[in-house]
Amino acid sequence: MLTVLRASHPGPTAVVTVAGCALAAAAGRGPGGTALVGAAVLAGQLSIGWSNDWLDRRRDRVVGRADKPLAEETVTPHAIAVAAGTALALCVPLSLASGVVAGVVHLVAVACGWLYNLWLKAGPLSPLPFAVAFGLLPAFVTLGLPGAPWPQWWAPVAGALLGVGAHFANVVPDIPGDLALGVRGLPQRLGPSGARAGAGVSLVAASLVIALAPGGSAVLAVAGLGAVGLALVAGAVMARWSLRRAAFAVTVAVAGVDLVIFVAQGGRLV
Repeated sequence: MLTVLRASHPGPTAVVTVAGCALAAAAGRGPGGTALVGAAVLAGQLSIGWSNDWLDRRRDRVVGRADKPLAEETVTPHAIAVAAGTALALCVPLSLASGVVAGVVHLVAVACGWLYNLWLKAGPLSPLPFAVAFGLLPAFVTLGLPGAPWPQWWAPVAGALLGVGAHFANVVPDIPGDLALGVRGLPQRLGPSGARAGAGVSLVAASLVIALAPGGSAVLAVAGLGAVGLALVAGAVMARWSLRRAAFAVTVAVAGVDLVIFVAQGGRLV
């Protein structure tokens, strides 16, 4: 069971699920609604993670990915395929439990993840599914509220920018192996330096949008602008190849700050 879970991309899955739950709680979905959001997001993210490893199993085996159970052959492809299909099947009713419109919005976001795995991962439009999926997460949360309101404009924009930044940052360590196997998404085409710069630019933009969100508090605005400062530091560090690990660490820290402020703004989503 633990081996199967390792193939689900547990880190990103946990982060996105916790973020969804936190946004739901901050937006006023209540304990029941927050639990429904968390269950739907978890099921969707598990299905995306498992399908990603199943589709990439041969590539991961070629490059010797020690962190991939399918590459190590410690779990069977059939087991991962069944897990992905089961999670996807559960995601449908769990998403629709928040309402038809909210459910459809979340299922579109999950479909973006599958579309990335199946097709867009290897092309120049690879950031697109991240932008759409992360941009729709606040909408899934608010559409489950009474009256099914759409979120304010800044929330989907900030979510989309965070998703793009996460995509660029996450791909950086794998670029050499991806290029060797013909995977040429936008970060791979830009190269490690360009991908790190892309992550920094996206996170700077997200920080500004979140900090300047209408109705936000002065404290959150200052924190958001502080994140912008961190992102600019990351951009400067990214220019030095010898400090690329430090650049990645600062980039992750900026993303974390952005996410915390985003959640803190949850009560102003509508």
